[in-house]
Amino acid sequence: MDRVALRGLTARGHHGVFSEERERGQTFVVDLDMGLDTRPAATEDDLSRTVHYGIVAEEVVAVLEGEPVDLIETLAQRIADTCLRHDAVQEVEVVVHKPEAPITVPFEDVTITIKRSRA
Repeated sequence: MDRVALRGLTARGHHGVFSEERERGQTFVVDLDMGLDTRPAATEDDLSRTVHYGIVAEEVVAVLEGEPVDLIETLAQRIADTCLRHDAVQEVEVVVHKPEAPITVPFEDVTITIKRSRA
């Protein structure tokens, strides 16, 4: 399986359990690793035979900026579902970073990583 990756997709969203998170919003960062067979696209030099990562990037940002959810687990699942709607994508690994999480001790980042596939 070949891999197409997007790193550091960044947008402001209003996700979180606490009302302050919903009201103020915060930055979310997403890394994607999509599994697909790129041979048909490479053989024919045809974008329609692969995944258009520019469109995927726009769709992921729309999810981040879209309808708020409580959990980053839910956010990650929505992003995975968005990626798997593209016919060429057979599997996806999604990492959602929440670097501004409301934690009372010093930290660098909070992440969730999920892997989803068609099978």
